[in-house]
Amino acid sequence: MAIVRAHVVISGRVKIFKLSSEGKEQILHILGPGEPFGEVPVFAGQHFPAHAEAMEESRVFFFPRDGFIDLVRKNPDLALNMLAVLSKRLRKFTRLIDDLSLKEVPGRLAAYLLYLLERHGGATTIELDISKTQLASLLGTIPETLSRILAKMKTHGLIDSQGPRIHILDPARLEELAEGGARL
Repeated sequence: MAIVRAHVVISGRVKIFKLSSEGKEQILHILGPGEPFGEVPVFAGQHFPAHAEAMEESRVFFFPRDGFIDLVRKNPDLALNMLAVLSKRLRKFTRLIDDLSLKEVPGRLAAYLLYLLERHGGATTIELDISKTQLASLLGTIPETLSRILAKMKTHGLIDSQGPRIHILDPARLEELAEGGARL
């Protein structure tokens, strides 16, 4: 019987992903310092339904189920904070399902680039902090398709890119593409 435990990333980054029976990877989350994972199975008494892998040198604390539940009982604020994290994660999953089932890959990429813009305080130049292979997995596509779409975005004047650095030239058109109101 496997040990059920909750984890918290202390340093580095950890990707949470699922694998299809054919070996295709779908990244669900990329977590950084202070972000927990594996908490739902601890409360439900079940196994973690995905895989976790360090993307770089990382430190991760883990709490065995009994110790974690004792900690939550002694610190009710911890339970409230966990509910907030789980609510945000549920909202993100809802967006991911919408994106994967309702949007074409260019719209998914546009939405991700806009997300990075927002995360970087609206700066018009962003730096991808994951590889293009990982980005393709996150967007539910393959690297070749991602490269073709980035090239089309560049040709249509939406972006300019040099390696992992992407300069957003037309955020309004990128937003239209993300919302499904425009096509490449």
